[in-house]
Amino acid sequence: MNVKMRFIIFSIACTFLQVSHQSPISHWNLLPHIVVVDVDGTLGHLPLRCLESPEEFTRGDDGIGDIVWMKNGVKDAQTGNLYLVQLEESLGGGNYSCHSKDGSLLNHTVVLIQEIESQKKILVNSDQDYLRCSAQNFSGEFACSWTWHRSRVGNVAFIKALRVSNDSEAQCSVDASGQHWTCSSGQSNISCSVDSSGHGILCADQQHCPYAEERARIHVTVYLRSKHFLVENYSQHFYLSEIVKPGKVRISKVNTTMIKWSYPSSWSSPFSYFPLSFQIAQLRGRCKKCSNPCTDSKATKTVMVNSPDVCQFEVKHKTKAVCIRAKDAFCNSQWSEWSHYSLKEDEKNGRQNKK
Repeated sequence: MNVKMRFIIFSIACTFLQVSHQSPISHWNLLPHIVVVDVDGTLGHLPLRCLESPEEFTRGDDGIGDIVWMKNGVKDAQTGNLYLVQLEESLGGGNYSCHSKDGSLLNHTVVLIQEIESQKKILVNSDQDYLRCSAQNFSGEFACSWTWHRSRVGNVAFIKALRVSNDSEAQCSVDASGQHWTCSSGQSNISCSVDSSGHGILCADQQHCPYAEERARIHVTVYLRSKHFLVENYSQHFYLSEIVKPGKVRISKVNTTMIKWSYPSSWSSPFSYFPLSFQIAQLRGRCKKCSNPCTDSKATKTVMVNSPDVCQFEVKHKTKAVCIRAKDAFCNSQWSEWSHYSLKEDEKNGRQNKK
């Protein structure tokens, strides 16, 4: 072994000893070529290797010394097979790539920083939660949404959706677009796509049977990254029966004293197996400047109706409008949004049509 090779081996050994002493940080692979580093604000280093077998790199007279590194497309002073990412507080994240002397790409790694116990959040906490999930029926489809912080907008880095959170056999993958994710295991096969707004995901459990009892909760974890290579994760776990929220009902008039409504078109059928409960509010007062007359107006006492078949109701005298909303009859889940129907407006339109 010549003197030059001994020096290289000695330098690498010293570097690793220095790193292990200075930087007891944890890091793990989010995806191939994407590493997440957990930092606590102290100074540290993360070693990156360009080639697992540097002896295979024989270009040029200097061997592995010909390897050059770039951070976010800018050439760095460090060279060689080993690169030390300098970590200080939340700094150090970036896209690191190594190249041969002629510029050919050899390898690349995206380093994302996850701050331990950080008070700053990329999302806004609304309705006592960062991640809000709901389903319109029991088909196995559901959606989760969030609200970006106005100064820390980012994008989805990873989605993990499983029926069992600690399923060791689960495999999660993403397609070439980076927008469609699939997590498969013996318990479930859930696919998720980032919606067009970038403020949520749409998911479907391909193995879910709407007529069977759910034996395990769905566990959803979304990793979000900022433009500064910071990453945060947000989770929710639920049964579909806990997050189901019917769509709005459709109301029409039968005669001067009777109204009828229909089940939401998005609701599961048959309705006898998936019945809904309805809440009916009869509005008698005026509310010209209300943002939502169903919640802002003074109403008579609301009436609860359970009807899987005929959905009709006789309104009281002098009722000007009716509001109806629905929820699953068996589960303590969410109410649908109110549907509003103006009886006076309907009468007015009827008179105009007769003219």
